[in-house]
Parts: sequence; C-alpha cells; structure tokens
Amino acid sequence: MNSKYVIGLDYGTDSVRAVVADAGNGELLSSFVFEYPRWKQGLYCDPSASQFRQHPLDYTEGLEAAVKGALAPLPQSVTGQIAGLSIDTTGSTPVALDENGTPLALLPGFEENPNAMFILWKDHTSNREAQEINDLAHSWETDFTKFSGGIYSSEWFWSKILRTLRVDEQVRGKAFSWAEHCDWMPALLTGTTSPLTMKRGRCAAGHKAMWHEEFDGLPSEEFLTALDPLLTGLRARLYRDTYTSDIPVGTLTAEWAERLGLPAGIRVGVGAIDAHIGAIGSAIEPYSFVRVMGTSTCDMLVAPNEEVGHLLVKGICGQVDGSILPGMLGFEAGQSAFGDVYAWFKRLIIEPVSELIEDEEVRQQLSDRLLPLLSEKALALPVTEHDPVALDWFNGRRTPDANYNVKGLVSGLNLGTDAARVFKALVEATAFGSKSIVDRFLEQGVPIKQVIAIGGVAKKSKLVMQTLANVLNVPIRVATSEQTCALGAAMCAAVVAGIYNSIEEAQQAMGSGFDAEYAPQADKVAVYEKLYQKYLKLGGFVEREEK
Repeated sequence: MNSKYVIGLDYGTDSVRAVVADAGNGELLSSFVFEYPRWKQGLYCDPSASQFRQHPLDYTEGLEAAVKGALAPLPQSVTGQIAGLSIDTTGSTPVALDENGTPLALLPGFEENPNAMFILWKDHTSNREAQEINDLAHSWETDFTKFSGGIYSSEWFWSKILRTLRVDEQVRGKAFSWAEHCDWMPALLTGTTSPLTMKRGRCAAGHKAMWHEEFDGLPSEEFLTALDPLLTGLRARLYRDTYTSDIPVGTLTAEWAERLGLPAGIRVGVGAIDAHIGAIGSAIEPYSFVRVMGTSTCDMLVAPNEEVGHLLVKGICGQVDGSILPGMLGFEAGQSAFGDVYAWFKRLIIEPVSELIEDEEVRQQLSDRLLPLLSEKALALPVTEHDPVALDWFNGRRTPDANYNVKGLVSGLNLGTDAARVFKALVEATAFGSKSIVDRFLEQGVPIKQVIAIGGVAKKSKLVMQTLANVLNVPIRVATSEQTCALGAAMCAAVVAGIYNSIEEAQQAMGSGFDAEYAPQADKVAVYEKLYQKYLKLGGFVEREEK
C-alpha cells in the first residue's frame, strides 16, 4: 500500500491536539498542542456559579496553530499524501448560530457575551431546566429520556439551550439554530455550516439531545413547546438525520486548505465526542469497559444490538446505535469530577502557601511536586475499614442517576488525619464512584469482560490505578498511546478517506496496544468492599439532605 497519512484533531477541555498518523500502522509522526488562551485566562467563566464558556476563537485559532504545528517538522512528501481529517471534541458543548451557521460570539455586538459562546460540557447553570425536562418527559406519553438512562442532565443540549433563551434576550433574538462543537468544526472546514443542512453526528445527537429513530429524530415539537414556548419552531431548524463517524461530511475548502497548509479536497469526517473517539483509539470491542480518565471520566461500552438492544440501562448517559462503532450499541456513563477532585485538593493546600512565597520558581516547584509527594505517601499507608471516607461529587454526579445538586464530602476525620490520608480518601472516592457505575451495568444485565484505561490520569498515577483495580476487583489495562483520542480520530479519518472499509479494520491496523496492567491486591479488596458500603451510606445521607 502506498503511504497515506491522516490527521486526528482532539479538542479537550483545556487545549486542542493535532496528530499526523501513518494510516498503515498508526505511527504518530508528529503532534502539536495548543492551549486555549482565553480559557487559560479564566475569561467568560464563573466557577462559583458553575458557568464555563469557551470562545469560538479559541477553537479556530487552535485549529490553525495545532495543524500547522503538527505539519511543521514533516517533509512535503508527507503533507502531500494526507488523505483525511477527523475531529473529536468535548460534549455536550453547544453554541447558538445565526442563519449562516456562524456562532453568535463571532458577530458584532456578541464578542464578549458568554451566552453567545460555546457552553462547555461541565457548565451546570441549567440545573433547573434539566429538572423541568425530566418532570415533563416522565409524565409525557412518550418518555424521551428512556434511551438517555431515564434522566436528562444539565450538562446536555436542551437544558443549556433553554436556559440561554430564558436569560438572554439578545441571544434569543439572534439565535436561528444551535450546534454541538463536534458538528460545527467539520462543517466549518468543509463550508457546510448552514444549520438546515449541516451533517450532525449520531454520537452527540443520541447521547445529549435525545435523538432516536423511534422518535423520528429529536423530541416532538409538541413536547418542546409544552416544555417552554421559547422552543417553538426550533426543532425544524435543527436536524432529522444523523451520521456515524465513518461518514465524510465533505472535503476541505480551498480557504481552509491554504490556512492550514494542506492540499484542498482532503476528506473530513463526521465529528463525535472525545471520549467515544478515545474508545475507538483504545481498541474497544464488545463488552470492553473503556475509562477515559482526565478532569472527569467518561466510560464507554459497546455491544451487539441483537444481544442487548432490548435493555434500557437506567441512570447512565445513554445508549445509542452507532455512537462509537457503527452497527454496535454504544453506552456512555461517567463521573463529573475525577482529576478535578485532586486538582481541588492541590489548590486548597497551595493557594494560601503561595501567597507567602515570593519566588515564582519556588511556587512552581511546590505546585509540580505536591501531588506526586502525596501519592507516594498515600501508597505507603495501610488500608483499614476505619479510614476516612469521601464522596467524589464535587461537581455533582453524572452517573449513575444524574444529580448536579449534590456536593462532595469528607467524613471520619480526627486530629491525626493528615494531608496524605485525606488525599488517599479522595482517590478512593473517585474509585468508589467508578464502582457504582460498573455495578449499575452489571445489575442491568450488561456484562463487562475487560477494563481499559486511557487519558492523563491513567498514564501518570500509579496510586489512582492501583486503587481503582482494588476497588473494582478486576485487572485494568492501560493503553500505550498517550494520545488515544487523537489516534481514534485518525482511525476515523482513515476510514473516511477510503483507506479502510470499517473502523474495526482501522483499529486492527493502527492500534497501539497496552503498556501497563494493574491487578487487584487480594489483601485490600475485602477492606475496600467495606469502605465502599460506607461510601454508599454517605451518598444516601447527602442526597436526603439535598432534598
């Protein structure tokens, strides 16, 4: 086979990464990471109100910088043989569009309006709207949440749209339609941004917008109008059909080819959510449980429709035909805070200390070395049933049974509790949250044959991974690639470009394998089962108090 190359673009919470991969064997020839400058400054966000917004310029500037940066060290012979490009992004991260498909924040008068920007996945300002959607759906003739785990989330498409329309008259008057980040980027590159014809990905539509063939697409006009008259007519300005990630959106426009330094006419694939594409990059197969472990977690599982299609798994983030592998039912679950919990504890310790340290270099060393030190100390601690127990709900609970009003908690402290013991309890809490998700799948009749971990936490923290293996009481394999989401996007690009006939074929040829495995430690498994029962009781207490 003549050498062919593909580009995978992975839009994360803090940055965008571009990789150039050899489609023949998956080797990553180069990569480049661009951090969003406005996001890095904390612009347009209010963490105390759970408001997190990203400016579209961070995305477009990142697109240009990341692709050019990845191409810079490569010879023209490689650039000239690039055949496809695919994109994954965070989700649900929607934005209001005008009639041309332009995000409102790119229009005069909206440049500094957070409501005109992309509403990041972890924005929880629409808790009230999510509850209204659930209340109406559960009393409606058709429960439109039934393929979304039975609970609609404030992290998702309709909740965010409804809240924005309610609170911002200027945006309400200009918003013709809405799009997910993963749908808008491919449309931008291919010049197909018209909201009425834009190709929408099955992944985000099914998991975040209650799209399903049984509903003839999105929830009915009658349902949306009953929810709030502000939604009247919007369904007709959105979409009916959706597409899987092996389908091309179109080809790279001459304008974007010039801006990126690529040949015009390169095929661009349908976009999807980062975790789902990461599952592809990690070699997901039926009944693999893939954990994308970063600031939050996203848990992916695929299974044949004929074996589990009759099930409706309660309390997860949806089950969608083709959302990960075309032809397979894709399940999603996850935790709203994972690495974010550790980052919170780090800030709690460092911020007041940093104010007392004038030397910037010393402050940076403190920041870099704190969590590794705490991890080392926590690993050396015994595990007993009298240890402190924490809840991982610092950003609410995504699954099982979404509830973004609940909070984190640490219990069992005394005057002998030091920072390492608290950190150990927080790590264990994130593992207990993971176990509650695994247990839900098993309880609902979906088997799990192996656990695969990807993402920054999986690669960097022995403490977290060993604790997780002990709590789940199963071995966990860690994917070799540190760029699994971008590699998954590259695999999709290879299929879109016609190099492979299916995503499974691309996985077989381009997969990176595994470079670590964590086995349960028998002496700790039984103790963790007792601590897990305390975690469940603690969670029940917090939920009762919240109500």
